[in-house]
Amino acid sequence: MKVDRLPAAVAEMNVTPMLDVLLVLLVIFMVVSIRLHRTVDASLPVPCTGACRGTAQIVLEVLPGPVYRINKATVPASALRDTIASIYAARREKIMQVAGYPGVSYQDVVSAMDIAKSAGVTVLGIAPRESYLSAR
Repeated sequence: MKVDRLPAAVAEMNVTPMLDVLLVLLVIFMVVSIRLHRTVDASLPVPCTGACRGTAQIVLEVLPGPVYRINKATVPASALRDTIASIYAARREKIMQVAGYPGVSYQDVVSAMDIAKSAGVTVLGIAPRESYLSAR
């Protein structure tokens, strides 16, 4: 009697399930990273070279500490929101420039911008360093 030999077992790894898991994880990380990305919309002003018309600009200065000034008048942090809301109550255009000084943390500037937005400011701009900081 003749015995047929079975072919030797070859151990090959099946990579298809691993690739499926990898692709699912990639899609999950892509969706999560898009949702975690947060930005602050800000419009940069164009410096005025000639005679500029319009309403007087309101500039919120954020100094180290944090200390806040609105058009050179110091405002306590506890009254910042109420002060901004009272300034913009009668204004049709709710535009504010924000000037952050050297030594101020990014968090302090963003917190001030957030307070201004919650007080009714619709457009936040960044005050140009050359024109505003030199006028101190």
